Amino acid sequence: MKPIDALREIATLLERERASRYRSAAFRRAAAAIEDLSDDELRDDASLRRRAGIGDSSFRVIHEALAGEVPAYLAELRDRFAPARSTLRAKLRGDLHCHSNWSDGTTSIGEMVDAGRALGHEYLALTDHSPRLRVANGLSAQRLRAQLDEVPSFSDDRFTLLSGIEVDILDDGRLDQERMLLARLDVVVASVHSKLRMESSAMTRRLVAAVSSGQAHVLGHVTGRLVRGERGTRPASTFDARAVFAACAAHDVAVEINARPEREDPPSGLIALALAEGCLFSLDSDAHAPGQLGLIDEGAARAERTGVPPERIITTWPLDRLRDWLAR
Repeated sequence: MKPIDALREIATLLERERASRYRSAAFRRAAAAIEDLSDDELRDDASLRRRAGIGDSSFRVIHEALAGEVPAYLAELRDRFAPARSTLRAKLRGDLHCHSNWSDGTTSIGEMVDAGRALGHEYLALTDHSPRLRVANGLSAQRLRAQLDEVPSFSDDRFTLLSGIEVDILDDGRLDQERMLLARLDVVVASVHSKLRMESSAMTRRLVAAVSSGQAHVLGHVTGRLVRGERGTRPASTFDARAVFAACAAHDVAVEINARPEREDPPSGLIALALAEGCLFSLDSDAHAPGQLGLIDEGAARAERTGVPPERIITTWPLDRLRDWLAR
């Protein structure tokens, strides 16, 4: 395989773990450093060693690939991150939740789009954070307007980048962005990122108000829990799930099945309850790096195990049907 392809695939596989963002960035830098070099130039060890962005690990990967081998580190990662299998995965057409370096993602919009195309997506929604989430460099109204000017340039006849936001649900259930600006977006994912241990009745009112606002399309990672990973674990928020999901069904807001393995949100029992309440679902990666878009495999396998019918998952819908639903 080509050395640059090996370096990029390693970066993509490392990005499946949030803990690996700096290691993955190093392999992306190495790929960029050799982009214009011929195989003969890559075989000049002394020159390659002096090139900025090439460390010991990337140097070894380049040489193993030039020798006609699958680099050992790549083979290890392929085994470690073998995608989960499901019949549902082939029915997914896109992803409505991802982040770029406009907020807390690691790469540009273009790199996220390229990764979405490589996965065979027909569409992808760009949903960077809203202003209150300062730790994630959330977008002010002014910055979001500037991003909206750029979004159309990433679409063509075979792929569509949808405009969007992951907007914070404030303590009283209001959404953290100007109402008129939210109305301009294709996709609004509404999520709680603060006061996750709020008392149950207050959290219920907060979530019900958000999904009843007429401004949200998707309720993101509803419990906020963490079950594994470098950030440790975090218990699920408590609320009246039946009341929240009944509001989602009444106001045509999809419940997100968040594909991130450290979240597994909602828990299986809440997925069953949302199904019983008649909810639609949006199966999304919540990707913060190109490789994390591939976590959609994990989400698809989990949705299949919990018995979610594909027709109830809006990310299995063709773009025309999805646009009609979003513009309702």
